[in-house]
Amino acid sequence: MPYKVILDAGHGGRDPGAVYQDRKEKDDALALALAVGEILEQAGVDVAYTRTEDVYNTPYEKAVMGNNSGADYFISIHRNATAAPGGASGIETLVYSKGGEAERLAENINDELEDVGFENRGITERPNLVVLRRTSMPAVLVEAGFIDSPTDNEQFDRQFNEIARAIAEGFLKTVGDDVETQTTGPERTPLYQVQVGAYRVRDFADQMLEQLQAEGFPAWIEAEDGYFRVKVGAYEKLDNAVRMEQKLRQMGYNTFITAGGR
Repeated sequence: MPYKVILDAGHGGRDPGAVYQDRKEKDDALALALAVGEILEQAGVDVAYTRTEDVYNTPYEKAVMGNNSGADYFISIHRNATAAPGGASGIETLVYSKGGEAERLAENINDELEDVGFENRGITERPNLVVLRRTSMPAVLVEAGFIDSPTDNEQFDRQFNEIARAIAEGFLKTVGDDVETQTTGPERTPLYQVQVGAYRVRDFADQMLEQLQAEGFPAWIEAEDGYFRVKVGAYEKLDNAVRMEQKLRQMGYNTFITAGGR
């Protein structure tokens, strides 16, 4: 499949997002983003992530990650909340503006989540959100139920796999495919790579490459779509890529994980 999507788990690190009792939005969002990504990777989609652990990046940094990744679509995953806990339930998806590809993606995701059993609260325009305004590709923000609704939380936990699959199928429906069709052929094993930078100018990429290699990292350059992307490693197991990303972040590098062939 010639499509690439970047999945953004909302909030993270010092920003917990909405909190209800001992439940934090950042944790639910990360778990769901990773589950959606795994399904899409198995379906042959090239997947990147803004985070794969509990770290904080500003919304602007996440938008930049999306733009630098070369992704065709940006999906941000969140949980909703109200001023009065328990005052609402259901799913909705936010877009910068209606009438384009983002609205079509949002509609397909909402339809699939409604089939899981959530109330469909529809599509809402939110042009003030940075991850929707600053991204250069169709972008949506999925509110996967209300974190302050015991009913939604029970459904989120009980039907977690179905929810992840619904979001994945909403994406695949948008690009003209489905999970079942994609997974009937030979299984595709993705290689997880840690991207450190993306440059239009080869010299800048070479400088980053030399710096990483001098520090002992297995860095290499991928040239595609007019960009020179500096990457570190190519791992069959996501855990190995996460450990490498943690090491790079500790040394001050701005990174995210992609999945695809080397």
